[in-house]
Amino acid sequence: MNGIPEAIFQRRAVKVFEPVEISEATREQILNAACHAPSSFNSQPYRFYWVGTTKEKTAVAKLCMRQMPAETASALVVVVADIGSLTATSRGQVEWMRSRSEFNEAKIRDYARTAKIGRILFMPGPFGIFAALKWAIFRLLSLWKTMGMPPLFRRDVFKWAMKSTSLACENLMIAAESLGLNTCPMEGFDGRRLSKYLGLSARYHEIVMVIAVGKKSQAYVQPPQWRRPLEATVTIL
Repeated sequence: MNGIPEAIFQRRAVKVFEPVEISEATREQILNAACHAPSSFNSQPYRFYWVGTTKEKTAVAKLCMRQMPAETASALVVVVADIGSLTATSRGQVEWMRSRSEFNEAKIRDYARTAKIGRILFMPGPFGIFAALKWAIFRLLSLWKTMGMPPLFRRDVFKWAMKSTSLACENLMIAAESLGLNTCPMEGFDGRRLSKYLGLSARYHEIVMVIAVGKKSQAYVQPPQWRRPLEATVTIL
């Protein structure tokens, strides 16, 4: 994929699509780009549900309040923050490291130890008891040294996961644009019913957005785009 800066500047939230077929190879490129977004500790705390069949798209578009992008897109991607995958992901990375000659046993043990500490830090415990205890400890330590507060309570962990998930969303949209497709990120959806439709667990999953993917309709007139000038947004120290 070339012309990434151009893809960034020309990407827009398209409201009306025309029917086009997205090949399996293109779909794989788009999703692979999303999965290559940076994530904290390489935890990759997200899942993508590519909705491409007519029956499934109709059902999901209905749960997106029948918005025009959802109804006319060639595919819909439901992007989910997934905090239940952390253990499996770290184990998968350990297995991958063992299969590579670049990693000796000491490096593998170091990573496994770090991943285990991370899981303990992120574990809120029953009724958030562990999170409250860890919050008090970190708060006390911060009186003596400069340090950040890790995500402790479940809502904090979801917030942490949604940051990495949002980076993956941007990768997905820029990849689609560079491949000649257009997108529209949508936050308007019935989260409870869509989660139930996809079989998600409220304990581990939260839908971040639904992204419509397709080709902009030739009949759709894109309004001019305005962005604040850099001096209104950027502070250089």
